[in-house]
Amino acid sequence: MKKIIIPALLAVATLFSACSESLLDIEQKGVVDVDSFYKTDADAEAALVAAYQGFLWNICSKEGGNIYAPIHAVFNLCGDDMYAAGESFGDNDFMGAMNEFRYDTGSEVVRNAFQNIYYAMYYANLVIDHVKDADSKTKKRCVAEARVLRAYEHLLLAIGWNCPPRIDHVLAATDLPYNCDKDPENPMTHNELLEWIAKECDDAEADLDPRNGPTDKKGAVKVTKGFANAVAGKARLFAGDYAGAKASLEKVIKSDNYALVPPERYAENFHASGDANEEKIFEANLQTADGISVWWDIVDRSTWMEANIWNWRGDHFKVSPSVAYSSIDGWGGCGVPQEFGDEFYANDGDSPRFKASLISIEDVVYNLNYPAVVDEKTKKAWADMTLEDKKQCAEIGIDNRGLYGQSTWLPLKPICTPEDLVGPGQNIRVNNFVIMRYAEVLLMYAEACLQTGDTQGAKDAINLVQKHAGSATISDTVDMEVLEREKKFELWLEGCRWADMVRWGHFDGVKTAGQRVPTLYDAMSKDGESAHRFYTVYSYPAMEIRKTETGFKAGKHEYFPYPEAETSLNPNLTQNPGWE
Repeated sequence: MKKIIIPALLAVATLFSACSESLLDIEQKGVVDVDSFYKTDADAEAALVAAYQGFLWNICSKEGGNIYAPIHAVFNLCGDDMYAAGESFGDNDFMGAMNEFRYDTGSEVVRNAFQNIYYAMYYANLVIDHVKDADSKTKKRCVAEARVLRAYEHLLLAIGWNCPPRIDHVLAATDLPYNCDKDPENPMTHNELLEWIAKECDDAEADLDPRNGPTDKKGAVKVTKGFANAVAGKARLFAGDYAGAKASLEKVIKSDNYALVPPERYAENFHASGDANEEKIFEANLQTADGISVWWDIVDRSTWMEANIWNWRGDHFKVSPSVAYSSIDGWGGCGVPQEFGDEFYANDGDSPRFKASLISIEDVVYNLNYPAVVDEKTKKAWADMTLEDKKQCAEIGIDNRGLYGQSTWLPLKPICTPEDLVGPGQNIRVNNFVIMRYAEVLLMYAEACLQTGDTQGAKDAINLVQKHAGSATISDTVDMEVLEREKKFELWLEGCRWADMVRWGHFDGVKTAGQRVPTLYDAMSKDGESAHRFYTVYSYPAMEIRKTETGFKAGKHEYFPYPEAETSLNPNLTQNPGWE
């Protein structure tokens, strides 16, 4: 390979070095000089579009991850409410290492997430730097939207890395930024960074458009006053400024520009039919249109093969349920802890929320539609089978390999449906990327109320969420335990659980992560029984196979490490405790 590449590089170098200066001194066509740009309202709008595109590419897509969205992965995998599953131990181990706390400073998930946030921030800073002397309403709005995007990006960094560099301008190539608490010019503690984030949103609010009521779809896919106040409220909540958080979040609630969807529409929040609905505070708009290239335009802005990696492991079933439900097959990367599923069901019953989030293995095997199945013994077609017939049908169920990392509850919330895909059978999701829902605002507000003695305000907010979920539990009294449980169920896999566990110090569920991993078996194929019976066997594969310990370690895993790819180049970036 080197014999081919090196001469090619030498040829390119020779080509440019051999050109005369007169040949190089030609005005480049189709390019606008930086000094000539950022002058008009149209220029500001164009720069802002690029900032949204940068946000979509780096925060919401598979950029760098290829088969997963790094932001999805880094803020969900460490929680106590999921397994990084798959074909077997070691399958897509970049995710398994995060889930079991085996990751290190070279983790690709951590690196991609960290770098992508700063890449997105660069586009926002371009707008802010070059349009900062705004002399029109349009320019001021563009700067304000970019400031809130940048504030949200800093919020992700503060939650994940504690005291990351605060980047409030476009860096020069030679700049080596410090952790925010060690910045020699303007040091900020973790909480001071969070307050700066909130203040950025406060200052931007006046120049932002509001969402014009719950039916305003355009107002759900851009930065508005509502999103600015929601980000400010979340930053203050994480800083422990509960009164400030309550005030910021109350603005969102009292605006009347958002509403929870009713129970019968609950599931649409996670599918294309719910794009920009009344519950969305902000989501990145993956717009498709005729003439847009599926590969270069849509794939590069989507989560792409995440549609496969989070989907059920279809090839370990006799007949793939993935194809029956979503039209594409999956790799089984998302598993549900038995305890989480049992607790969720005990709380909700057969609520629309529960049925949009999880599904039992019995429902997958017996109640999805497999029209091509014919029982070889009885010759009955699928449509003619009773439940008892299905329980004894050898043509369905799990094969003898089982489902690694799965309990008797399987995920449903992250599983795409045909409407979410660019086309049936294609693994490219085109539904919008949800950043924040109104349900999260209400639950954050409820927490702020509890922490400031407003129990009635907390109860009202929690009850609203429970009713929109169709939950069997409508709380008569509320406290932090009720709030935590409700938030755990409502915002499952929405990047909230791990961050909440860290700030609440609730690590019991992850201290033994990776030490009791289930494999779900079907007794008919595994043990030769005459009827299907589903059961789990637990193992500690990291130790058994690699002699590697797993589990959360206090004083280390509260925050992600700064990637080795960054610390090796920047001596000013101090590594987080436990990762030195």
